[in-house]
Amino acid sequence: MGYSDQRFNVNLSILFTELPLLERPAAAAAAGFTAVELWWPWVDAPTPEQSELDALRAAITDAGVQLVGLNFYAGQLPGPDRGALSIPGEESEKFRANLAVAADFAESLGCKALNALYGNRVEGVDPAVQDELALENLALAAREADRVGAILLIEALNKPESPLCPIVSAPAAVAVVDQVNALTGLGNAKFLMDLYHLSMNGEDLPAVIEQYVAQTGHVQIADNPGRGAPGTGSLPLEELLDQLRKAGYEGYVGLEYKAGDRPSAEAFGWLPAAG
Repeated sequence: MGYSDQRFNVNLSILFTELPLLERPAAAAAAGFTAVELWWPWVDAPTPEQSELDALRAAITDAGVQLVGLNFYAGQLPGPDRGALSIPGEESEKFRANLAVAADFAESLGCKALNALYGNRVEGVDPAVQDELALENLALAAREADRVGAILLIEALNKPESPLCPIVSAPAAVAVVDQVNALTGLGNAKFLMDLYHLSMNGEDLPAVIEQYVAQTGHVQIADNPGRGAPGTGSLPLEELLDQLRKAGYEGYVGLEYKAGDRPSAEAFGWLPAAG
């Protein structure tokens, strides 16, 4: 077992960002990848013009890569926001407006995983009110994902970098997964296991894998410290991914790390063979 036994996809919202969005799918293909994922690319537009959606769809299709993961609208990302679905008012409305748009875009490219970031606590708003709104919006998202044959991913972020986000542990994220599935009865809400975020929280990663692999719908990696490529930090990522495979995880592993000062195309030297 090892890195060569994994199915990797590259996150085009954190890698190849030195290129315009529409050039990134082809760059990923040139680097040897056959699959990609994206945060919602239009941070100010939950409902972009159809021409923009069509252009990105064509760029992905023409590059010959498969879109395997897409975020719903999540506010300014990268930036101060950590999602929109638990934020009362305009942000929640933007999230709802985005649901069908994102789901239809995913369906048009055969993407089967949609990620819904929870969002930050808002000063002056009762956390219980935010959590009630979040569950309502996540149920809507789960139904939209189900409509297009996709799963809904719920991700734990990390407290040092996201101090206002309440979903900063694997148990917290899985608890939300369970709540959504109980409410909808669909069973399509899954845990997005980001090993970088969990390591930043100081969690026992082998224990997390053992306990939650059956509820995991997608995995993302970056090394810690630094959020760089595997080998730039101290995480035993190869061993952890081996454990995931042996525990039954057969999905993609998203490369959601920073390339540093070098071009993104040079950030995959740790791979025996990219793809």
